[in-house]
Amino acid sequence: MRILNFGSLNIDYVYRVDSFIRPGETKASKSLSVNCGGKGLNQSVAAAQAGCTVLHAGKIGRDGAMLREKLTEKGVDVRLLEATDGLCGNAIIQVDDAGQNCILLFGGTNRELTEEMIEKTLDAFGSEGVVLMQNETNLVGTIIERAHARGLKTALNAAPMDKTVAEYPLDKLDYLFVNEVEGSELAGTAPTAEEIVPVLTEKYPGLDIVLTLGKNGAVYVSGGKKYRIGSCTVNAVDTTAAGDTFTGFFLGAVLSGKGRAEALRLATAASAICVTRPGAADSIPTVREVEETIASGKLNVPEVTEA
Repeated sequence: MRILNFGSLNIDYVYRVDSFIRPGETKASKSLSVNCGGKGLNQSVAAAQAGCTVLHAGKIGRDGAMLREKLTEKGVDVRLLEATDGLCGNAIIQVDDAGQNCILLFGGTNRELTEEMIEKTLDAFGSEGVVLMQNETNLVGTIIERAHARGLKTALNAAPMDKTVAEYPLDKLDYLFVNEVEGSELAGTAPTAEEIVPVLTEKYPGLDIVLTLGKNGAVYVSGGKKYRIGSCTVNAVDTTAAGDTFTGFFLGAVLSGKGRAEALRLATAASAICVTRPGAADSIPTVREVEETIASGKLNVPEVTEA
C-alpha cells in the first residue's frame, strides 16, 4: 500500500462566476479563494485519505509553505520534496453556477525535475510500491522508464493531455487513468468508451486502463475483462478535484486488496462526495466517510457490471 507520487503542486486561484469568461470579455467574479491544488497534490491526498502510505516527491518553490502544510495535514509524507528558489505551479480556475470548471495552468517548479533527482528519490523509496505520475510535470517518460527498470509498478494519469503522452513508454505502465477526452486523443477515436477501449487495449495489451466518463460513470479494463459502473446523482458544487479523487481512491482500494468492483464503487462514491463541496484537496473525503455514506444509503452507488 505504498505510493510514491512524483506529483504536481499548484496554488489554485479559484474564481466563482455565473458563466465562463468569453474572448474579449471583462467581468467581475462572485468570489476569489486561494487553495492548495495540483493534480499531484490532490491525488496524494486522495490516496492517503483512502488509507495508503503516500510519499510525495518533486520540487517545491519558495511560495509553497501552504502546500507542504496541507500535504502533512492530510497524512502525506513530504520528506522527499526538494525546496527550490523558484515559484510553485499555479492554476487560474473558473467555477460556474453549474459547478463546472475551466483551468489555466502555470507549471513553475513542477517542470524542474531532473534525472539526478529522480534517481535519488527512487533510491530513497525502495523496491516495493507504486510510482504515480500526472502529465503536469516534466520527465514523465524518464520516471516511467527508471521505475519500471527497478521492478516498481507504475501508474499515470494522462492529464492534462498533450502530444507528448503518446511518446511516453506506456507499455511499461501498470495503470493508465484517462477521461473520455484524453482517451479519445490517445486512441485517435471518438470520445466514447465503445471506441476508446478496444483501441487502447489492443495497443497496450498488458495495461490496466481506467476510463472515467463523467456523468456516464467509468470503465475499468484488466486482464481481458471489462468492468463498468454508472455515476451517483448528486448536486454538484465544484468538480475541480473529482477525477483526482477517483484516481487516488481507486488506486488505494486496489493496492489494499479490495476487488475490482469494490474499487470502482469506492472511487465513484468518493468522487461523488467530493463534487458536493467547494475547493480541491479539502473537498476529498476520508475512506471512513465514504464507507459510512454508502452504508447509510444516502448515496445511491451503482452496481458494477462485468463483460
